[in-house]
Amino acid sequence: MLAGGAARRYGGTPKGLLEVGGRRILDRVVDAVQSVTGGPPLVIANAPDAASWRADLRTIPDIRPGFGTLGGIYTAVTAGGGGGPVLCVAWDMPFVPPGLLRVLLDRMTEGNDAVLPESSGRRGVEPLCAVYGPACAAAIARRLDSGDLQAISFHADVKVGIVPLAQVRGFGDPDELFFNVNTPDDLARAEALCRRRG
Repeated sequence: MLAGGAARRYGGTPKGLLEVGGRRILDRVVDAVQSVTGGPPLVIANAPDAASWRADLRTIPDIRPGFGTLGGIYTAVTAGGGGGPVLCVAWDMPFVPPGLLRVLLDRMTEGNDAVLPESSGRRGVEPLCAVYGPACAAAIARRLDSGDLQAISFHADVKVGIVPLAQVRGFGDPDELFFNVNTPDDLARAEALCRRRG
């Protein structure tokens, strides 16, 4: 689980500790991940107090700090997989469905180095709700070394499987599934979405 960002828009309050529908976003994401992996997620976070967010979770800082999202993915792949693929989910996405996470993991058996869901966002895929295999580590390291920090910059160097948008829509509106809480306005929208979704 990637818990990046300095939370400046919340006066330093970590985004994942905010509540949506009476539950912390962190706890929502942990439940979704655990339901498909069977174990507690590793939290990648640089905040000094990160270990106190949930005592039952192992928390580590970025291996190569200062490289943003791509650095977080690199840390997850390098430290979190035990030599196997890792499921990466941003900790500020309160509506990620376990069923979609299961599909991402299943697609890794097709010989892919990474599997991402197609999205209607600017990148066309969602790199913060994806599975990355060990082969991604070296490819990401090369991009970090070159200063190319786009979250999908290394895709040309590995075999990437894509869950098509039509299949993603089977779990709901992609704009909601991958909605992340970055601002107070986003939090208000997340609350409204939570009420509407029941």
